Amino acid sequence: MLIVNTETVPGQRIVKALGVVKGNTVQAKHLGKDIIGGLRNLVGGRMTEYEEMFIESREFAESEMIKEAEKLGANAIVNVRYTTSSIMDGSSEVLVYGTAVLIEDE
Repeated sequence: MLIVNTETVPGQRIVKALGVVKGNTVQAKHLGKDIIGGLRNLVGGRMTEYEEMFIESREFAESEMIKEAEKLGANAIVNVRYTTSSIMDGSSEVLVYGTAVLIEDE
């Protein structure tokens, strides 16, 4: 599945738009990692515990979006966007969405 954040794909022609597809997840870190992340917030440094959480969340949400596009018969998703929001301390939602399309070489 080709995934781009542009409205078109260079060298490809969109022959059919199949609709908006999305994937999302809400995840929280283990309490111990949340405490470590809180300490890093006080003393500074990379918060790898939260980086891991967001990487996992983005990958899961993206795979859900791809599954939805595949069900529609798409071979690409264009104009992809990611958004995040905090649900409560230590947990966040990641939403990814785009337009499922059929493309072919020009």
